[in-house]
Amino acid sequence: MTYPPAEVALAVKRLQYRHHRALSRALAPLGLSLVQWDTLRHLHREPEASLHDLAALTFQTDQSFGSLATRMADRGLIERVPGPGRAVRHRLTEEGARLRAEGQDRVDGVFGSSFADLTPAQLDQLGGLLDRALGPDPTA
Repeated sequence: MTYPPAEVALAVKRLQYRHHRALSRALAPLGLSLVQWDTLRHLHREPEASLHDLAALTFQTDQSFGSLATRMADRGLIERVPGPGRAVRHRLTEEGARLRAEGQDRVDGVFGSSFADLTPAQLDQLGGLLDRALGPDPTA
């Protein structure tokens, strides 16, 4: 079967939408939205990231991420710490780290289930093909 590019793009979008819904359901019992968990994940990987960096990593504007960060700090999931100059850095709290780890287990379950029908070689091939299709970031 030949897959036109538009159909492949639509399949990628459908899979992303399916993942988004499943991840939202899996994280809800922890009291986390997908973007909140994604923030915790990025802070785990990049401690003391700036608001701007976290906004870009979570596909948000600086303004919308600022509101999210305030709510997460009020909830005790992250803390804001002074950085160089006027910069504000963020880091996980103990509770944020705990919820990130619990959320990671749930996320791994969703993705494991989603790709269960693919062999490890097929999964590697899919990852390689997606990397190739993404190519270099034209906005970088």
